[in-house]
Amino acid sequence: MKLTSLLAVTGLASSVAARSMQSVGKRVEPKRPRLERPQRTAQPVRRQSSSTITTEASKKFAVNGTAGAIPDVNFDIGESYAGLLPISDKANETSELYFWFFPSENEEADDEITIWLNGGPGCSSLEGFLQENGPISWQYGSAPFAVYNPWNWANLTNMVWIEQPYVLMFSHLLLQYLLHPGAYEEKIGTGFTQGNATATSQEETAEEFLGFFKNFVNTFGLQNRKVYITGESYAGRYVPYIANAMVDTNDTEYYNVKGIMFYDPSVAEDVLLEDIPAVPFVDRWSGLFNFNESFSKNIHDRAEACGYTDYISEHLTFPPKGKFPTPANNSKAEGCNLWEDIYTNVFYSNPCFDVYAIGTTCPLLWDVLGFPGSFDYLPEGEQIYFNRTDVQKAINAPIQPWAECSPGVLETDTSAPSSWQVIPKLIDALDRTVIVHGELDFILLYNGTLMAIQNMTWGGLQGFQSAPSDPFFVPYHEDISLTSLSAKGIMGTTHTERKLTWVSQALSGHMVPQYQPSSAYRQLEFLLGRIESLSSEEPFTTLPGRGNSTSGGYGKRDVAIMSQDVNRWY
Repeated sequence: MKLTSLLAVTGLASSVAARSMQSVGKRVEPKRPRLERPQRTAQPVRRQSSSTITTEASKKFAVNGTAGAIPDVNFDIGESYAGLLPISDKANETSELYFWFFPSENEEADDEITIWLNGGPGCSSLEGFLQENGPISWQYGSAPFAVYNPWNWANLTNMVWIEQPYVLMFSHLLLQYLLHPGAYEEKIGTGFTQGNATATSQEETAEEFLGFFKNFVNTFGLQNRKVYITGESYAGRYVPYIANAMVDTNDTEYYNVKGIMFYDPSVAEDVLLEDIPAVPFVDRWSGLFNFNESFSKNIHDRAEACGYTDYISEHLTFPPKGKFPTPANNSKAEGCNLWEDIYTNVFYSNPCFDVYAIGTTCPLLWDVLGFPGSFDYLPEGEQIYFNRTDVQKAINAPIQPWAECSPGVLETDTSAPSSWQVIPKLIDALDRTVIVHGELDFILLYNGTLMAIQNMTWGGLQGFQSAPSDPFFVPYHEDISLTSLSAKGIMGTTHTERKLTWVSQALSGHMVPQYQPSSAYRQLEFLLGRIESLSSEEPFTTLPGRGNSTSGGYGKRDVAIMSQDVNRWY
């Protein structure tokens, strides 16, 4: 996101003087298949009979996950561990990262650990935990309590969500201040993480992360595990640089990284990811932008004059014609800041426009994390969930102000975009690299990411040699409850060449595991090597239809939790 777009948004509500009235007719409910209620199990919800983690050092991090122990979580979440660990083994180290770790009951996960990082920069990975891929789910505008997430990634692998410190470019700092001024005044740092951000490059941030991760591995006895690193948005910089630092250590006891996956990533210059593909994006989704003829003509004329139209025509080709010229930062030139102007003007017709998911319209939905779209929204009398003292005590967090996204130091990220050298190197070094981009995301545009891929050289060739066209298939499955509905069938386009897999994700905005959890679950199965292709129609490896060796599908605890959840809604 960019600074002036948010400056414009702050005055938009008052600038719209009137709204047209729509005639209201009789509402006709669409026909849909009856959702079958699963049989209630006679088994009570139970915790595991024994812990997976048995180290002495882990005991102080144990979280009481029994029903009700964590506020507004009325089911047993199983074994988990949370708290702070330092970023080095120095005796006087004061910088610590907050984590929440869930060992998996899946026997196929015995030799692996998967990391999740949110982006921002400066956004907490507890966002991903609560609304994307964690065992607990509390979505915008949903019930007044959390529900179990059957698409949680801990069903597949040992999962740890880590609040990663960050490096901020100056423009991002100002943006985060506009979005979260309260957080700016109260603290510097991501979420519950302790210590001020001092790194000025991704290399330095990665070095700090590796220090933390070694302490984490030693604390929980996770040596000699395969490591998978996943994330979204600005984690398109974090994930590759951290993985690259791990590869360079040549230390498989702690850093045996095997694969990476990131969603809607920041991997190149903003002009390539936003301004150049902006007008074709608006054309594809014109009904969701609803611009008048004069503005539409204006942005098309400017795209031509700024060279954006020719750039796409020349370089979004398969195979590419050669290395791209570095795109001039035309967004700083007069008239070429197309992404910014589109973003500013769309609020006139849709004052609730969500830059992360462009299909969103009014009304604004309350979000327990306080950020249900393009701007903060905290109704009177409500609290941000992780800012509650009772929640912080329950999850071994420091008692302090918490915000979903926080600003950082006034430093410039001196590292090159990750697509220039780091990602190509990793594709060759790792088993699998997966890049997924939601088609309804306007904060970063999917054709921008695809152009960044076409400018990379790996495996001896530049870019994909043929255009992505294979179907991305999500297995058909039974929806357990109305709180866990998720798509089935063909859900986008995928393509794999020379160990790099691309997915253009249908019907999803920026946070794919939130908007399309069954798709993200399938993508994780692929990253972990549980399936050979994202076009495969074989069933999920841990859901009904094909069980694993431990649970035959959903575990008893999962079924019990979801049965309770369903009965709340009938």
